[in-house]
Formats: sequence, C-alpha cells, structure tokens
Amino acid sequence: MRRVSVVAAVLAVATGGIYGATALSDHGKRQQPGPAAAPSAQTTKVKRADLADSRTLSGVLGFGGHVTVKGTGKGVISRLPASGSVVSRGKPLYWIDDEPVTSFFGDTPFFRPLDKAGTNGRDVTVLVENLQALGYDIGPRPRQVPETPAGGGTDSGMGSEANNGTTSAGAGGVGTELTTGVLEALKRWQHDTGRKTTGTLDPDRTVVLSGPLRVDAVTAQLGDPATEDVLTLTSQEKTVTVKVDASSADSIHKGDKVTITLPDTKDVPGNVMSVSTTVQGSNDSDAGDGVDTTPTLQVKVRPTHSADIAKIDAASVQVVFTAATRKDVLVVPVGALLALSEGGYALQRPGGKLVGVETGLFAKGLVEVSGAGVEEGDVVVTAS
Repeated sequence: MRRVSVVAAVLAVATGGIYGATALSDHGKRQQPGPAAAPSAQTTKVKRADLADSRTLSGVLGFGGHVTVKGTGKGVISRLPASGSVVSRGKPLYWIDDEPVTSFFGDTPFFRPLDKAGTNGRDVTVLVENLQALGYDIGPRPRQVPETPAGGGTDSGMGSEANNGTTSAGAGGVGTELTTGVLEALKRWQHDTGRKTTGTLDPDRTVVLSGPLRVDAVTAQLGDPATEDVLTLTSQEKTVTVKVDASSADSIHKGDKVTITLPDTKDVPGNVMSVSTTVQGSNDSDAGDGVDTTPTLQVKVRPTHSADIAKIDAASVQVVFTAATRKDVLVVPVGALLALSEGGYALQRPGGKLVGVETGLFAKGLVEVSGAGVEEGDVVVTAS
C-alpha cells in the first residue's frame, strides 16, 4: 500500500507540473502583442449629380423707381389720390382748383401750350402718341421734322402731311409737327373727359410720366399751393434690390436666373433686370466707425410670377445667384482629391492605387471629376 501511495503521489505531482507549465505557457502567449491592425480609411463613392456655384445675398423687396411729382402753375390743390392708386394714361392724377391734372406717358414733358398747327417738337410727339394710344383718330400721320426753337414753326415748304413715317419722342433733334387733325383729336378728348374744349394742351394741367405707375405716398395737403411737391410714385411692379460687392459683381448679368427666398422661407424664381454701373460707397478711411464703406453695385431682380409676391408690399428677402452650373457630372468630396507632386490630382482606391483625374467645378464641398479610370460607383478614399 505504501508504494501505491508513493506512486500516486509522484503521479499527482507530475501531473500538476505538466498542467502548471501549460497554463503558464498560455498566459505568456496572451501577454505578447499581436500584429498591428491596418488603419481604417474613410471611403466614399463617385456619384453623378448637378453642381451649382452659387452665393446668397440679402435684398429688399418692394415697389421701386421712386419719382416725386411737383405741381406747376397757379391755384391750390383741391383733390388728391389715395396711396396705392394706379396711375393710368389719360386719367386725372390730382386736381388744382377742381381741374384735373392728367397723366400722359412719354419721355418729354410739356413745356409750352400746344395750340398752333405747324408747331413741332418732341412734346408734340408725346401728345400725338398719347391721343393715338387713347383711341383718337388724328388723321394723316404728322411728319417728322428737325426741331425748331420753342414756339417756332417749320421753315420747310413740304406739306404738313407729306410724310407718313413716325419717330419716337426721344429721337434727338427730331420732333413731330402739330396738325389740325391732332388739334381736333385733342378737342374730342377734352370733351369726352369733361374738360373745356379749348383745343389747347395746357402744360400746367398735364404731367408726363414714364409709364403706368402707382401712388406710393401723398406729400401735399388739400389747400396747398399748386407748386408744392404733390406726391411720390413708384413702379407698379415689385422688384428686389440687392447690393453686391463691386469686386465680385462681374459674375452677375442681366437675364440671369435667380432664386428668391421669401420671409416665409418659400423659394420663388426670378431674373436679373439690371446691374448698375455706378459704384456706391468707398474705401474712405475717414468714414466713421461702424459705417460700411465697401464699394457696391446695385442689382435689380424681378420675380418671375407676380402672384408669388402679391400679398407682400415690402420685405427683406434672400437672393441666390448662380454663377455656374454643371448637369449630371461625376462628383466626389473635395477631401477625396490627392495633389500629386508632379502636378494635377488623383483619387486613391482603398487598396492604395492612384487614379489621375481632371477637376472641374468646385461647389458646396464637392468637386467635378473626370478621367479614363473614373466611373460612377467607384469607391475611393476621402479625408472628409
């Protein structure tokens, strides 16, 4: 029995030693550092998209083109229009001594009474064009003749109705001859509108405007002298005025399409009406603190559909100008571009291979890419 016990003891010790060695060996392996893992690379896919290089600027929506109407002649103002009234051709604008002051459209004001056949000038052209626009027959079309001094006649021996051509009132040095047919049409218009049928166009009872307008504000009061400032007019059309940094205005052109964001965040289409050539502001170092002296140009924008802004008379808006657009092009994040030491750019595949690319438009963190080795859906490494 003792042998057996001794043998058993020896076997137990030997077995324990083997287990212990195995356990220590495994523990040592767990303590040894394994191979370093490959750094994770952020990837993206080459996509097709539309790119637009745009910028958003603040603007003011409202009725533009303010014009002040100043009265002339004797008398007092006896009646005034309401703000917001529409100014139409041949209709009274305001009243002096209860006589209407009528709106005509043109580019030359009436500066003298028109009552004598043979008188010619650009003011006669305005009268002729307005009577015709109001539907009055003036007989044979008056001829166009070189302008003579105010109140003078023509020294031409040609008959007053020899030429059937017409020219605009704005034609430099050329006017229309006043004929008996025009004077008769003037009398009919005076009769139809309840005026005295004198056959004389009184410049103190007529105001020439550029076209259909609206009354923005009435500045005179009833009983004021006729020579006071009477009212201010604006265009009937609402526009957006935007101040653009003069150094970056070259990318904006008349006719360019824009997007206008209204106060309710609704986006509506528009287009550029005009780009001013007059620089406002300066880099004057003497300007006071807080005064923005950045040189700017004024850009006028017209909403495409007037119904989009029908309920807004004035508001601050945002205008998105698009300088360049690329349709259906391959794009990647700008962070996917690798600058090559020999020049140019490349995209990197996840395996490390570089593929050379040509770059196009950069916009909103994306860049247009092209090249023989680039296709939609390709996976490339990117830093962003």
